[in-house]
Amino acid sequence: MRYIACMIIVAAGITLLSGCMYPGAKQQEQSVSYRESVERIQSAVNAFQQDTGILPIITAGEEVPRYEKFRINLDQLNKQGYMDQIPDTAFEQGGSAYFLVIDEESNPTVKVMDLITVQKVNDVQRLVDEYERSHPGKWPVTQEEETYPGLHEVDLKKIRGEGYELLSVYSRQPLPYLIDKSGRVYVDYAWDIMQAIDKSGTAASSEQGDLRVLLTEQSYFVPVKSLPYAWVDGTPVAQAEN
Repeated sequence: MRYIACMIIVAAGITLLSGCMYPGAKQQEQSVSYRESVERIQSAVNAFQQDTGILPIITAGEEVPRYEKFRINLDQLNKQGYMDQIPDTAFEQGGSAYFLVIDEESNPTVKVMDLITVQKVNDVQRLVDEYERSHPGKWPVTQEEETYPGLHEVDLKKIRGEGYELLSVYSRQPLPYLIDKSGRVYVDYAWDIMQAIDKSGTAASSEQGDLRVLLTEQSYFVPVKSLPYAWVDGTPVAQAEN
């Protein structure tokens, strides 16, 4: 086995991205600074919560993944005077990001969900589904051997998806796509997690829990379209859902 070491509304909104390009999408190669946007929105969220006792988020269902769940209602913050203007980086203004809250119960923190990543995963998912319809019972994987338990790497050549190379929001390095036994596609953030561990200066441990938290601690971005990672035999290992 080879290991690589190196809100109901929200869900609907993400689904609409599949197979189409959202307004004002920028090429992923272009660098966009989110520092000012995050700081402005964080200040507005803090003030709103202090005044109302609740967070300005759009209701999400239990089925929405952790790093897509608590999308901030920027229109509400703007209309109620907590923000003078919605940042241009936001999807609501034609930008390529949703702004979310993580650690909502203990320390509500504003983070960025990159919609270019979401778009590309949705496009690869569509191509994978088309492949399976023409090759019943088979998935377009690079090799029979699993990359992680229950997970394989997607072979973009088999689905003619070479144009969907995904650059990491953390490192700008190309990242593989993973596919589980049911055919669902994810991003493999193992390389970025290894870089985050090195940057932290502390040794990883099997008792550490989900390693994706290292990415949110060191960046404005959430690891969207991902699975949990555990530290196994000296490397981050994606954990397939049961």
